[in-house]
Amino acid sequence: MNIVEHQHEEIKDLCRAFLLLEKEDEVFNFLKDLCSPCELFALSERWQICKALNEGLSYREIHTKLGASLTTIGRVARFLKNEPYQGYTLLLKKINEKKKEPL
Repeated sequence: MNIVEHQHEEIKDLCRAFLLLEKEDEVFNFLKDLCSPCELFALSERWQICKALNEGLSYREIHTKLGASLTTIGRVARFLKNEPYQGYTLLLKKINEKKKEPL
């Protein structure tokens, strides 16, 4: 059993807490309280890598643009390709749909 399975209810409780936040600054402040600067950087770096991979950038281009390690880029790429939870894909899809909405 991995830590995610072991802490399943606690993690779901955290997810429900995020759903209560309505504004970007509320989420940002909560994340700053919740995470160390290094943890917050790691989360945001993975998300930027995900978006860059989705745009078709190569590992080297992403490394140059973001300074991310090739190992981290590869890890994100593996999850994008073989996502067990479809989290990255779902959010990318929602963002693309939002971009198509008329202003």
